[in-house]
Amino acid sequence: MDTQDDKLNPAPGNAPAARPAWDNVVEKFARDYLQDRRSERRWRVFFRLAWLVAAFALAYGMVTARNHANAPSGPHTALVELRGEIASDTEASAENLVSALKSAFEDEGAQAVVLRINSPGGSPVQAGIINDEIRRLKALHKKKLYAVVEESCASGAYYIAVAADEIYADKASIVGSIGVLMDGFGFTGTMEKLGVERRLMTAGENKGIGDPFSPMSDKKKAYTQAMLDQIHQQFIKVVKEGRGKRLKETPDTFSGLYWNGEQALAQGLIDHLGNLDYVAREVIKAEEVIDYTPRDNVAERLAKRFGASIGAGAVRAMQSVTSIR
Repeated sequence: MDTQDDKLNPAPGNAPAARPAWDNVVEKFARDYLQDRRSERRWRVFFRLAWLVAAFALAYGMVTARNHANAPSGPHTALVELRGEIASDTEASAENLVSALKSAFEDEGAQAVVLRINSPGGSPVQAGIINDEIRRLKALHKKKLYAVVEESCASGAYYIAVAADEIYADKASIVGSIGVLMDGFGFTGTMEKLGVERRLMTAGENKGIGDPFSPMSDKKKAYTQAMLDQIHQQFIKVVKEGRGKRLKETPDTFSGLYWNGEQALAQGLIDHLGNLDYVAREVIKAEEVIDYTPRDNVAERLAKRFGASIGAGAVRAMQSVTSIR
């Protein structure tokens, strides 16, 4: 039986074994917190990897679909599109178009190739590369190439078109503009009015030629004009070689003017009026048209736009995976 003193002063052996309640609360909180953090990291890694898998699956599906769409299915008309500005960093670059033209010519099922054009022109270098390659591929594969103009075939686009065996256009298409230009601005008078001094230092007398903030001497103008005239003569030579006796040359032919389809036909700049379907059906005699033009699919556009972000996300995901315990 316990005495009153025993109750007031319990013996050491009678002390409670349990720790204070707040210790249990802290321990449980810490354990739950760590568990939540691990779960959160796992889900974050899961979603990142899921996005990566989805992106790769989409890319694979798009590429497969595009390849299937371009798969040969017997005799057909091979189509290559030339759209927009002709430049090294556009869809109408020599790199893209030459690759597509090679594929079209090399396909045994392709009865002929149609280059459908809707372009205001662009780089004479890129246009020259494409023109040369068309002539080489025609001779190598013994196949014809027809140019079909939609809205416009001007300047560098016409430089390319004259390599075709025949050129077709709509009666309202814009054709021509056989010329060369170099444009820019001059701000010397404006700078003088504003009291701004141009401080341009060069090593070489003509290194700053064309600088918009410096006056252009007659000597420099003459030099630039001579260069443009030489490129123009190269353009004229290509047109004459391509069109031959079909060209009905006038004083305006190489002046940089452009004409509609009917006028271009009368001057021998094109051969016939017609569109892609007409050429495939009536000229090539292969109504099925297969497009060989390289195009960015949805996945490729996303990859180009968000490639850096996706790559960084993949690295973070892999780092998170290795840090999970």
